[in-house]
Amino acid sequence: MNGKHMDNVLEVKDLTMNFGGIKALDRVSLEIKKNQIVALIGPNGAGKTTLFNCLTGIYTPSGGDITVHPPQGKSRRLNGMKINQITALGLARTFQNIRLFGGMTVLENVMIGRHCRTRAGIGGAIFRPQGTRDEENDIVGRSYEILEYFGLNMYVNDLAKNLPYGAQRRLEIARALACEPQLLLLDEPAAGMNHQETRELEKLIVRLREEYDLSILLIEHDMKLVMNLAQNIFVLDYGEEIARGTPAEITSNPVVIKAYLGVENDAEIN
Repeated sequence: MNGKHMDNVLEVKDLTMNFGGIKALDRVSLEIKKNQIVALIGPNGAGKTTLFNCLTGIYTPSGGDITVHPPQGKSRRLNGMKINQITALGLARTFQNIRLFGGMTVLENVMIGRHCRTRAGIGGAIFRPQGTRDEENDIVGRSYEILEYFGLNMYVNDLAKNLPYGAQRRLEIARALACEPQLLLLDEPAAGMNHQETRELEKLIVRLREEYDLSILLIEHDMKLVMNLAQNIFVLDYGEEIARGTPAEITSNPVVIKAYLGVENDAEIN
């Protein structure tokens, strides 16, 4: 790895995604440094979730390069890799629409995240051969610790679908964290949350970055949350980057104000 890439955990260069004749992403480039919180903002339909889907293996991009720099080992090009391979290289995500296993317990949801870091895999969790028992006990213990960290341990044996909404959001982040990522991708984590839940989420994200040594890429419409958290912001519109910079640079950028923030929102976040 040469010096230019030393503190980057992820680099995206000229990423393009075509759906038929429509360019959902048009030569988008960005980089995320170690321990950095980066926000991706833009109107609905700007291509933000499409970018997440390309980064995590749900879509194979039509063009460009996605490169991850794992803490150990050589840099890897992610284009065309399977979802589980990308997770193993240190990228884990949440979804805009919560995707928990509703009929499983809170503990089991976190254990599923944990299995991407074990030899047994999910098959071992289901069939439980003798050789995987010790590892399974370790997974249960570690999963419970993560639930404690997120303040969810009181729900340990409840079905995920019975949790309050804000707790379901936290559980999805907890499951992603169980994969031991170096880069956590959060797709609108504050969606549907009230003011108090959003402020708690903000504190949680700051703690996660500091205490788990994480980089975080965040899609979010709550501009106050974005401006409080992000060191760097990328703005997409119609699949193209229209701006990048610090929160101060973005809020004073006339192109961004016109395309996305609007005069009212701009007044709110300053």
